[in-house]
Amino acid sequence: QVQLVESGGGLVQLGGSLRLSCAASGTILTIDTMGWYRYTSGKQRELVASITGGGRTNYADPVKCRFTIPRENAKNMAYLQMSSLTPEDTAAYYCNEAVLTTRARYIEVWGQGTLVTVSP
Repeated sequence: QVQLVESGGGLVQLGGSLRLSCAASGTILTIDTMGWYRYTSGKQRELVASITGGGRTNYADPVKCRFTIPRENAKNMAYLQMSSLTPEDTAAYYCNEAVLTTRARYIEVWGQGTLVTVSP
């Protein structure tokens, strides 16, 4: 069993910053790709950012130059550092990871989500 727990969401004003955290625990051998997705009020899922085990990052166009996705492999932690936030960033953010378990199985795991609200 592998669990992801997100934290760090909340209410922030236009132009503000937030850092989301994703803590992975359980029968983890290694974590390959870590990613953050978001669901907007229109219920569409969008890949916000991802980082591979080798450190290669990918960002959605709307967040380039505003968001970064660092990771701490030793702690099985992923982060989403968000700055210059706008109301368009308001969404539920979910952590997603590709995990190699101690039973030598690759699984995809989702967190429970954390809500980010940006006020005008």
